[in-house]
Order: sequence, then C-alpha cells, then structure tokens
Amino acid sequence: MTLIVEAGDPLSPEALALLQAHHALMESLFPPEDNHYLDAGALTAPDIHFFIVRRSTQMLGCAALAERPSYGEVKSMFVKPEARGTGAADALMRQLEDHARMLKLPLIKLETGDTLHAAHGLYRRHGFRDCGAFGDYDEGASSVFMEKPLT
Repeated sequence: MTLIVEAGDPLSPEALALLQAHHALMESLFPPEDNHYLDAGALTAPDIHFFIVRRSTQMLGCAALAERPSYGEVKSMFVKPEARGTGAADALMRQLEDHARMLKLPLIKLETGDTLHAAHGLYRRHGFRDCGAFGDYDEGASSVFMEKPLT
C-alpha cells in the first residue's frame, strides 16, 4: 500500500499517541535539559506545520516544520518502531523539504540526540550536514546540530 503524507492535527488521538511515544523515548535516552521537543499544544502554533504519514488509515509517523525568520527547523520527527524501514521517515523528510521550499526558506536546520544514529543516517541521506548550535540552543553534550541548504 502507498504511503500518504498530509497535514495533520497534533491534538488528534493518533498523533497524541505518536508524540507521547516520541517524548517517552527521548526522556528515556536523554536528561531533561537535553530534551527540546515541543508538546502537542505548541505544535498547533501558526508558525508550526505538522504532518503525518499513514498507510491506509494507520498513522505511522509525524514531523513538524517550525518557521523561523531565516530557516525552517525540523521538530517532532518520529516513526513508530514497527514502521521503520518502510520509507515513512523518508516520505516525511521530503514533505518537510517541499514545504520549506514552498515557504521560500533558504535552509532547514535541526537538533537531534547524539545517540540517535539511525536518525543521523536519515538526515545525511537527505543532504544534511553538521553545523553549530542555532537559535536558542546551547552546545549540549548530547546534541547534534545539522542543516541543509535549499537554494
């Protein structure tokens, strides 16, 4: 079956379940000061674009693009463990990049955990490269910062 990526509601029961699983995973891996995820309510802000990926009616993952003054930031990227390797994360990344281009953003940035090696691989496959801390982030012991020019 085909993967479908579309705008989603972070407050829907399925999205909330994904976000709770994402938050629980991050909290199990990193200390509180190194967790920079947005809660579901924050993902409804006008400068946040939230997307879900599904197969038929089953939601497999989610991701958000936060509009910043000179870049887009990937937030809340998560795919259910059983859906990893299905192309769901790649489909979400393509959507985030396409949406950032539509918004005429010159680049996309992200912060991720240093032990999330599968995520690093995903981002590198999509052309992201390491960069320094940005925005309100500090150089944290468990943070990896990446960016991808879109122009």
